[in-house]
Amino acid sequence: MAQMPLTATTAPPPGSEGGFPPFKTESYPSQVFWLAVTFVVLLVFVWKVVVPRIGGTIATRKRRIAEELAKAEEDRREAEATWSNYQHAIVEARQRARSLIEETRTNVRADVERAEKAADSQADKAIADAEARLAALRAQARDQIRIAAADAAQSIVLRLIGETVSPEEAAVAVAAVNIP
Repeated sequence: MAQMPLTATTAPPPGSEGGFPPFKTESYPSQVFWLAVTFVVLLVFVWKVVVPRIGGTIATRKRRIAEELAKAEEDRREAEATWSNYQHAIVEARQRARSLIEETRTNVRADVERAEKAADSQADKAIADAEARLAALRAQARDQIRIAAADAAQSIVLRLIGETVSPEEAAVAVAAVNIP
């Protein structure tokens, strides 16, 4: 078997200069130039395209949040107005009940000599009717407030988080608040 002499060196093939190309000092100026060009192009792209889109998205979100807060404030005012109307209806019903009671008492006193038992039953009936009307007004006002609150809750949830809430879920949430 023939051995090759160890002293002979072979030349690298033509066109290959050996080593990693980015580490060659002869090509540094062109590498730095293309790095700078690429960086500037990327910077311009980010500045002209990406930043305005992000800014527009942020502005849109801020505007939408402000609108939803304004709507929530309006809904709160409407709920307060409904509550005030409810309280006013209760006061009026109580005044009517008091006037009916007083009227009934006056009639009973005038008729005591003729028919005491008839006057007592008539007064009890008038009081029961007044209380039934008052209870009906209270129930009606509560139902109206619950319906308004459920509608407001649905619209608030839809505007705040963009999800639709079923009328049943809104009614359950309003019932949990325990409106007197």
